[in-house]
Amino acid sequence: MSRRNDRTDEPGQPPPARIARASNLNRIRVAILVVAAILIAAAWLWRHRTGAAAFERRADQNVLLITIDTLRADALGCYGGRTPTPAIDALAAAGIRFAFAHAHAVLTRPSHSSILTGLYPYEHGVRDHSGYRLAPGTVTIATVLKQHGYATGAFVSGVPLERRFGLTPGFDVYDDFFGRTGNNSDFSLAERPAGETVQAALKWIQSQQGRWFAWVHVFDPHAPYTPPAPFDREYADRPYYGEVAYTDAALGPLLGRASSGPRPTLVILTSDHGEGLGEHGELTHGLFAYESTLHVPLIVTQFRANRPTDAQAADTKRAHTVENRPVRLIDIAPTILDALQIDPLPAFHGRSLLPGTAQPEDSAVTSYFEAMSAMLNRGWAPLSGVVAGREKYIELPIPELYDLASDPAERTNLVEREPARRRALEARLQDLHAPAPGDRYTESPEVAQQLQALGYTSGSARRKARYTEADDPKNLIVLDQLIQQGIEAWQHGKRDDALAIYERVIDERPSMAIGYRNRALLQWQNGDPAGAIATLERAFRNDAVEPGLTTQLGSYLAEAGRPSDAIALLGPVVAGTPADTEAANALGIALARAGRVEESLATFRRLLQDNPNNVQAYENIGTAELQRGNLAAAREALEKAAALDPRSARAQNGLGVIASRTGRQDEAFAHWRRAVELAPQDFDALFNLATELQHAGRTAEARPYLERFVREAPPGPYRADVEKIKRMLGHG
Repeated sequence: MSRRNDRTDEPGQPPPARIARASNLNRIRVAILVVAAILIAAAWLWRHRTGAAAFERRADQNVLLITIDTLRADALGCYGGRTPTPAIDALAAAGIRFAFAHAHAVLTRPSHSSILTGLYPYEHGVRDHSGYRLAPGTVTIATVLKQHGYATGAFVSGVPLERRFGLTPGFDVYDDFFGRTGNNSDFSLAERPAGETVQAALKWIQSQQGRWFAWVHVFDPHAPYTPPAPFDREYADRPYYGEVAYTDAALGPLLGRASSGPRPTLVILTSDHGEGLGEHGELTHGLFAYESTLHVPLIVTQFRANRPTDAQAADTKRAHTVENRPVRLIDIAPTILDALQIDPLPAFHGRSLLPGTAQPEDSAVTSYFEAMSAMLNRGWAPLSGVVAGREKYIELPIPELYDLASDPAERTNLVEREPARRRALEARLQDLHAPAPGDRYTESPEVAQQLQALGYTSGSARRKARYTEADDPKNLIVLDQLIQQGIEAWQHGKRDDALAIYERVIDERPSMAIGYRNRALLQWQNGDPAGAIATLERAFRNDAVEPGLTTQLGSYLAEAGRPSDAIALLGPVVAGTPADTEAANALGIALARAGRVEESLATFRRLLQDNPNNVQAYENIGTAELQRGNLAAAREALEKAAALDPRSARAQNGLGVIASRTGRQDEAFAHWRRAVELAPQDFDALFNLATELQHAGRTAEARPYLERFVREAPPGPYRADVEKIKRMLGHG
């Protein structure tokens, strides 16, 4: 009997175009969390219901840092939002809620780098997602606390904070295992639901005997907004707020544990940035720095250790403070050190926010911010600025000045009316001497020369000596809206419309890489590999290249039967130290396609030298070993991947192939069912499960999977398989 298990005979292709949004991979969530959160909230509100918050500076307490991705301050009940968030509201009621807190960047990795280091983006060097990582040796709050005897654990939920981007130093545990699928047809990034991240963090916290520092990052409010039941129904017309409500419920058990531990616990909850939700024309985030994306929640609470009833009663009289003074995310690290009686670091611009700390006048507080992604990736004008007191200045070709005290929605630009105020804020910005972003880590001169010798250039969008009003993001926001419309058209099956939209984006802004990347991805998924490759090659000719575009093109060349061209393109990119993970995986795949399996395996093993817990490397080693028939080695690698990341659908798929080849069919079906459960859009696993059930004569079981494959598999890479299954189903 002939079996089509070639879906796992080749290493999985890394995502060629991580370009838009976060996915809702297998969000298995429990509605009972809502009840738990409400009960916890009620308990806290009783214990900490009135008065002014007080904090004990003591070295024996734990620290819990919670960062909620893409959370607007005004989405929370305690900040005046319409969404019930009882767990977070109770946390605020037990401590200090800072009403006027600001981020320094409007992207996940740059902003979290500022939270962990206490440095502005131009100081820690992480200016964008693509092409930047935290430099080795950078001091973070984790490295400091580790030196002071703390157990340290990080639990993150989204791709932008994977360990390969440099945030791991100082952490004993850096848990970024949230599962992946080889399918990239839905413009999505892998993420882990908040409830699962919380459970991983709780398991680690409960195993600690001494002091601990835990950073817990949840990603759910990030687009696309797909809240689980019952929040999907309750917030059908406001899905972003459904994600926020779910996140609050998921955090309830974690906050409950922090409030009832055997030693005191300092809890800090914040967000890396907000979400545009259409304000100022921005649907999501990353382009502008208006208050919708720059103003973030910040809550600081100290839970006492188990204390007698009379002491707890005294505690309730010192709770719930609202602070309206301007504060910043760079103040978090100094606050933690002050709470633990550790001397602040000289590099800190920030200051402790704890009661009793001398605070400057509001007008003397300056907060730097920036949004560099549009310049780096699209060739638009760079955005930077300052918030000083309640005044805000945005430096762009069309500059902006706002009085946030009287105009919090930033509707009235005062830049022409108030020249003196403009000059004062410009001077504050200039006093910071913030340099432009440096080169991305994949674009050394040697790499650029080698790529040029192959007929390509690689790097950021071309930087201009002078940007004009035509480059101002305000005048280009329609292009961002078109990009989002293209994604939505594709997701709703309007393929021709989506392709036409991206052709329009390319025509209107030929220097912008995202138009080429998205159009090429759609062409690839639509069964036009030659067109996809031609689109990416056009980007190179127009000097519209960002680092991921090179990997995308290399992946397509390998898949299209041109592995030698892919190897020539990707080899120079991977030559750096440490190797670019996505490019290295793509190179390993190309080598395997060229029959150079030993070199392929060596490439994947090199990734393990940089990161011994690289799940994707183990997945690819397993599939490469499968390709040459070494089932024992394949099983070892795939079992390692599954142990590191129980949500690895690719590992389950490969283990299913091994079980099938060794005659353990029921075990194979179990692995494939698990893979499909973990990653509903892993069509390779779905193909294996459907066809092998059919071959085993289990037609009734197979039919729903066969029909689903025909209905959902993208026609490009799966066209032949769809036709084969149609014949199985008797569709001609």
